[in-house]
Amino acid sequence: MHILVTGATAGFGLAIAKALVADGHKVTGTGRRAERLAQIAAELGPRFIGRELDVTQRGAVQNVFAEIEEEVGPIDGLVNNAGLALGLDSADKASLDDWDDMIDTNIKGLVYCTHAVLKGMVARDRGWIVNLGSTAGTYPYPGGNVYGATKAFVHQFSLNLRADLVGKNVRVCSIEPGLCGGTEFSTTRFKGDSAQADKVYEGTDPITADDLANTVRWLISLPEHVNINAIEMMPTCQAPGPLAVKRRV
Repeated sequence: MHILVTGATAGFGLAIAKALVADGHKVTGTGRRAERLAQIAAELGPRFIGRELDVTQRGAVQNVFAEIEEEVGPIDGLVNNAGLALGLDSADKASLDDWDDMIDTNIKGLVYCTHAVLKGMVARDRGWIVNLGSTAGTYPYPGGNVYGATKAFVHQFSLNLRADLVGKNVRVCSIEPGLCGGTEFSTTRFKGDSAQADKVYEGTDPITADDLANTVRWLISLPEHVNINAIEMMPTCQAPGPLAVKRRV
């Protein structure tokens, strides 16, 4: 299969790209860091093709995806991995620029990439779209505000895609991880403050990017008639909690 992975320069995307290449797939990895993509291509060999792309740029997505299909071949699978969380302030104190960046990447970028592959997949009557959601789209937490809302969109968009694609062999799954360590996620959220990011994982045994990669491997190995709508993943050190109740003193 030829699988396109967005946000492939680090974290989930890089682990997924490595796993798929190891399984014999051809992988096109996109990201904003051209030098990093070149390093990954040198490491993984000819089965990995790196393409610089900012998924928030609608025209660039359309053009780059068209070029990839012409130069590399039809895209059989799309892993919409590019995404981010920014800040952990309460909504009244949050940065509107951060909100815009999360909406532009987590929602618009995912939609642009999905739209770019759908017609071809439907015409060929085959394909996989794997969207990276989050348990934050189901279970709210203080400071999660817009990030959680964008991931709720990912879940519902994935289900609605399947509603439109019923009867087609184009499958869609939303993978929704909880606490996951060993990536740039929390460092990005805290604007490069690695000490603050490290505190998120103190005393925990979180799931890893490799756990996500292995889940993607399993998904695309399934028989063509099987669709997994959503997968919610948490480490054993994490679980949904009770609703908050503020009591008068």
